This record gives sequence, structure tokens and C-alpha cells, in this order.
Amino acid sequence: MRVSVVAVTCLMFGFSFNALADAPRTFSEAKKVAWGLYAPQSTEFYCGCKYNGNRVDLAACGYKPRKNLNRASRIEWEHIVPAWQIGHQRQCWQDGGRKNCSRNDKVYQRAEADLHNLVPSIGEVNGDRSNFSFGWLPEQHGQYGSCLTQVDFKAKKVMPRPSIRGMIARTYFYMSKQYNLKLSKQDRQLYEAWNKTYPPQAWERQRNQRVACVMGHGNEFVGPVNLNACG
Repeated sequence: MRVSVVAVTCLMFGFSFNALADAPRTFSEAKKVAWGLYAPQSTEFYCGCKYNGNRVDLAACGYKPRKNLNRASRIEWEHIVPAWQIGHQRQCWQDGGRKNCSRNDKVYQRAEADLHNLVPSIGEVNGDRSNFSFGWLPEQHGQYGSCLTQVDFKAKKVMPRPSIRGMIARTYFYMSKQYNLKLSKQDRQLYEAWNKTYPPQAWERQRNQRVACVMGHGNEFVGPVNLNACG
């Protein structure tokens, strides 16, 4: 793994470090770095639950498992823009699916390992989200207890909790530009609306800065970063 142990340690304790540390080359490397990247907050993405190590404090955030307590109790690493959406139109996917892309397609490898697109998630919600698209759903409560994210399995859509909608939109814009991913007209209109309604908050700008210190660049749709502040 090319990311230095010092870099990861600094992230875990909230310290700055040199921006010249290499970005992760694989999804496996990215997950190892991400544990340190999120350690200062230890808050998962879709429901806002706190976690310690890889165990989620479900009772504290009012989360009730829909079906799978074991998976609900652990943290998994979620691609906001799903791996399927990143890769399914690429030749490597046509020839052998995700595993083939992860082994043989350099562009896909970079996209799959991009920390701007990676967040900690309750495992059950990560699994339920699958590669469903985001969108509006009739508001219902109780699918996951107090968690405000909803999944409609028949429509294959997910409505995320309000506080992360803007970040999701800006992540899609970033991934679309960075890796030449096509967004449908409907998706672009949705994300433009979310981007406007839910502008970047301090926590999102801080995350953008921390990720930039590893990746060597920020998400321009969140705002500017200062790489000189990384070291």
C-alpha cells in the first residue's frame, strides 16, 4: 500500500499531513485509508449514527433493523455513485463484470478508489441501496426506525435524509466530470435542485479538505481546498 502509515495515523487523530501522500490505487487501499479519514467524527452517512470501530450504536440513534440485525450492526464502505454506474458501460465490465474492471481497467480502478465518492454506511442500508438511483419518494417513517433515509425496492429508488442530499448531488457532479460519467437529464435536474436547496455545510467543506489532502485535489463542486494546509 502506497499511502504511508504516518498519513493514516495523522488522519485518525485529526492532524494535518503532507498532501504528497499517494492516493489509494484500489478499493481495498481506499477502505483502509477511509477508516482513518472518518475516525474524528465516526458518524455513518445515511442515518447519522455513531460507530466505534466497525460496530454501530443503533440504540443511540434509534435505528431499527429492517431485516438483518447482523449487517445493520456493522459499518461498510459505500460508493455514493455505485460501482455498477461507474463501470457497467465499460468494456471491462462487459467482458467480466466488476472483478475484471478492478483488475484490468486503470480508469475504473481510480474511480472505485476515489475517496470523494466513499462514505461509511450501516451495512444493511448499504445492501438495501444496492445500485438504486436516488430520487424523491412519498415520505414514510419507520422503515429503519428513526433513520430518515428510505428505500423503495419496487421503484428501485432511494430518498436520502435531507442533510446529505446536497453532498450526494455534488459527488455525482464530481464523479461525472472526473471520470466522464453520463448523467441522465432527470438525474441532473434532481441533483441541481438538491445542490441549490442544500448548499455545502461546514462538515462537508472540512471533509473535502481532508480528502483532498489524500487525493491531491478537492471536489470543486463543494468549494476550494488549500493543499498547503495539509503539511
